[in-house]
Amino acid sequence: MRTKQVGILARRTILGGLVAATAAFAPLGASAEEVVNVYTTREPALAKPVFDAFTEKTGVKVNTVFVKEGLAERVKAEGAASPADVLMTVDIGNLLDLVDQGVTQNVKSEVLEKAIPANLRGANGEWFAVSMRGRVVYASKDRVKLEAITYEDLADPKWKGKICIRSGKHPYNTALIAAYIAHHGEAKAEEWLKGLKANLARKPAGGDRENARDILGDICDLGVANSYYVGLMRSGKGGPEQEKWAEAINVILPTFEGGGTNVNVSGASVAKNAPNQANALKLMEFLVSHEAQDVYAKANFEYPVVAGSPVDPIIAAFGPLKIDNLDLVKIGQYRKAAADLVDKVGFDN
Repeated sequence: MRTKQVGILARRTILGGLVAATAAFAPLGASAEEVVNVYTTREPALAKPVFDAFTEKTGVKVNTVFVKEGLAERVKAEGAASPADVLMTVDIGNLLDLVDQGVTQNVKSEVLEKAIPANLRGANGEWFAVSMRGRVVYASKDRVKLEAITYEDLADPKWKGKICIRSGKHPYNTALIAAYIAHHGEAKAEEWLKGLKANLARKPAGGDRENARDILGDICDLGVANSYYVGLMRSGKGGPEQEKWAEAINVILPTFEGGGTNVNVSGASVAKNAPNQANALKLMEFLVSHEAQDVYAKANFEYPVVAGSPVDPIIAAFGPLKIDNLDLVKIGQYRKAAADLVDKVGFDN
């Protein structure tokens, strides 16, 4: 009994410190059954509309802690006394890191397994994708007449000096290169990456939206970027200047030869020592409801992971998304090799 009381006291001590240190962390409810504590690497404001809908529907309060870096390490250090119930992050590499660090638990849920395709969740329920963004191509409306393109085509010499992209070491691009390795092998991926580097209009830099800016500025004709940024720009959420950037581009959904469009995900896991495990599962299952998927689509312009859920009209206008059939875990396994290739070919130099 004393051991149990010490554990509870330690958990309350950690949680109390987080409340004091993190403004985004709301006060706990009177009962542990009425709350769920979420550690997230995404800005809490991005998920707030979804959490608000969950609370309205269930009465369960969602407390959020924003952990910019070192999520797995933080939860591991807190150990059995950690107050974390649900861990949310972006990018398959980060999700797999949570599993590798031993801070998740396997979840068995018919709701989750039915809603999420097998290649978008852990084989044993260690993690589940909750939204997607496609790695797409921005093309100049004025200078490029193009309806389709493959990722392989990006290395074609006809695009020499015409392509903009952010750092090859950014997780979005590391995942794309890892997917290329999974499809074609490391030798061909190296050849492709050299060809892509030769086609760059400028040194890899900035963010994805800057690719649209530089297309408008006639620095490049094509940009490799994420789909949801177009929604942010065209909706006015990025301001009038970014609306002009978005007006300058068309969006093409590229595919791998014999495959589909590369997607990356935001995802969630139930924490290994979740003190509110029932509420954690309740939140996870809500995240894949049509209601929550609709909120994600409207608030963040992301693709839903659940078939039949609506896509925001701005994103839907790109055309039907054919998701690449590679298992995300396989992509994750090649991420180190992808990062090593970026260094080997001097992609960012």
